[in-house]
Amino acid sequence: MSTRLGDYDYELPAELIAQHPLPRREDSRMLVLRRDQQTIEHARFIDIKNFLRDADLLVLNDSRVLPARHFSDDGRIEFLFLQKLTPHRWKVLVKPGRRFRTGMAVSIKGVRVEVGKYFPDGSREVLLSDEVDFQRGGLMPLPPYITRPNGAEDETRYQTVFAQSDGSLAAPTAGLHFTPEILGSIPHVFVSLHVGTATFRPVKTDDISQHQMHPEPFCLSDEAAHAIRNAARRVA
Repeated sequence: MSTRLGDYDYELPAELIAQHPLPRREDSRMLVLRRDQQTIEHARFIDIKNFLRDADLLVLNDSRVLPARHFSDDGRIEFLFLQKLTPHRWKVLVKPGRRFRTGMAVSIKGVRVEVGKYFPDGSREVLLSDEVDFQRGGLMPLPPYITRPNGAEDETRYQTVFAQSDGSLAAPTAGLHFTPEILGSIPHVFVSLHVGTATFRPVKTDDISQHQMHPEPFCLSDEAAHAIRNAARRVA
């Protein structure tokens, strides 16, 4: 397999990027690659069970997306609150960064937010005038290819139906199409892997094997580990 980044370039017309989910999760299209036959099949996610074996075990990520996206009260600066450092200090991503430099301040919901220092990964420290949990009560952090404004539907649709463990800054999107009915028909276990800011960051090395992946916290229960270890085949 090639590790040259340019070998994976392709054109994706903007008009083919859905800006809203389908009314029903399970109606999403599903591309099926049959490696043994080297064929491609177009299917619907509702039929996923037809492509699994009876003894398969699904391993699903139950991490829940945090509504940690906020805008300054004047609407000019966007913040994504990554980590609480102290009651009044947070690590954030800022866009556009050139409008919010060290020593500058804005307000979010009446709370003064001032830039402290820069971190090597491009994030920044901000100082709050009040102790506020800005990983609550904000907007869902939609990916950059969703260019529309946030809507009320995003609170539920940019979240899996089985999300339980708070901690992600982006949805584990492979699980978005499952419904309770589909889950009820397939053996499964849950792990928690909190999706971090690395999902937003581009690959900047020509050789993708040299790309540095950032760590993400996870939790695997003894029960899930036992089921995974003893499964005939694991589908994750």
